[in-house]
Amino acid sequence: MIDHLSVGVKDLDRAAAFYDAALGALGYVRLSANPRHVAYGPPGYTGEAPFAILPHADAASEPRFHLAFVAASREAVDRFHAAAIANGGVDEGPPGIRLNYNPGYYAAFVFDPDGHRVEAVRHEQPAGLTP
Repeated sequence: MIDHLSVGVKDLDRAAAFYDAALGALGYVRLSANPRHVAYGPPGYTGEAPFAILPHADAASEPRFHLAFVAASREAVDRFHAAAIANGGVDEGPPGIRLNYNPGYYAAFVFDPDGHRVEAVRHEQPAGLTP
């Protein structure tokens, strides 16, 4: 059901030190890091990191989170986006391939009525690539 989750943090370095220790105690490791995120998951995990922390851009408001749900098909992503918009969601990215993630990342993004960023994603194997 859940593909990945990211949370906004006010101080990326401070939060990374916390999650390095807390998640390390559970056997999880830092998978990647740069000024835009620190990502965590099981050792050796490949693909979209299951959990990430991101610097929160707006210091005047509370940090938000981002939740991505697994979609069974492109059509399910399309239905998710249409239903979310029809029921009070705000478009944050219509259904489509997100090449900035990878060529098999088909997703749609919305803000829910409380301003949380919610996504539906279908991970596909791009033609010509082997797993």
